Amino acid sequence: MTTAAAIRSHRWTVREYEDMVAAGVFHPEARLELVGGEIYDLSPQTSRHATAIRLIQEALRAVFSAGFDVRAQLPVAFGPDSEPEPDVAVVEGSPRDYSDRHPTTALLVVEVSDSSLAYDRSQKLATYAACGIPEYWIVNLVAGRLEVYRDPGAGTYRATLEIDPEGDVEPLARPGERIAVRDLLP
Repeated sequence: MTTAAAIRSHRWTVREYEDMVAAGVFHPEARLELVGGEIYDLSPQTSRHATAIRLIQEALRAVFSAGFDVRAQLPVAFGPDSEPEPDVAVVEGSPRDYSDRHPTTALLVVEVSDSSLAYDRSQKLATYAACGIPEYWIVNLVAGRLEVYRDPGAGTYRATLEIDPEGDVEPLARPGERIAVRDLLP
């Protein structure tokens, strides 16, 4: 028997993950998410991280009003093996549209990154691109700027922009609406 055949990892499905959560396998206050069949522990939020999430919500709600739900740290069901909880996601509809199921797509997903920057640029980016999310933003607290990823294909994004605090961004789903990057940063 070869080593490769003897050592195998288990990839979890959304169903198995949700069953484990319901059965109390994880501590009730554990911050976890399922991405690509792997369960990841999320690091505790700093006050800067939490403040950025709130600022992003406010800025996006001003642009995405009726007909959209701006969700903070809530699950999005991306297929059978991914149920991430993005810091902020913009989905079509209203909160009541998702009382029986999580949304399965988003128009825009935003992650706030400090200690999670490498994870957000690799696993999260690949997952969002593979699921066809048209636009993914990383509010990079380390560099103090916004990273914008667009045009998903083959598990990555083909267009990337980096915008400093003095600049602004126009969400693809809301042409003509501009958001100042400084309004997204704590």
